[in-house]
Amino acid sequence: MAEIKDPENTIILETTQGKVVIQLLPDLAPGHVARIKELASEGAYDGVVFHRVIDDFMAQTGDVQYGKKGGESFNPARAGMGGSSKPDLKAEFSNMSHVRGTCSMARSQMPNSANSQFFICLADSPWLNKQYSVWGQVIEGMDNVDKIKKGEPVKDPDSIVSMKIAANA
Repeated sequence: MAEIKDPENTIILETTQGKVVIQLLPDLAPGHVARIKELASEGAYDGVVFHRVIDDFMAQTGDVQYGKKGGESFNPARAGMGGSSKPDLKAEFSNMSHVRGTCSMARSQMPNSANSQFFICLADSPWLNKQYSVWGQVIEGMDNVDKIKKGEPVKDPDSIVSMKIAANA
């Protein structure tokens, strides 16, 4: 297991394909890290599907409104169109490159529209640089991210089993 140096700023993501450990980057995107931690602490991400997974690009999840299996609003046809009940976040773009394992917030065309959805880069994606808010980096388990079923939308999608802050796991 990867050495967890800062348990308060490390996420343990259990997926249907296995465990993924994410180092949070609060100095880079404090608002986004706070939102990820808040939703993870509430269990909001537990059961949420990976609704959009593109080979050699990224795996997207985090629609706690329409993408949460067993949730009252779960709708596979609408997964990817929702967020959380919390307000959208102000963009925190940085010079951090979108490389394999980068965790970044999904958003609409509006820069300040990130809410709960996020993606993990499966490959280097430099065209995303300075346009999306990077909040974390996978430090263990990219092999499990690679196993997540692909598709737009994904048929019988993989999901987040649980997402916890390491200090609370």
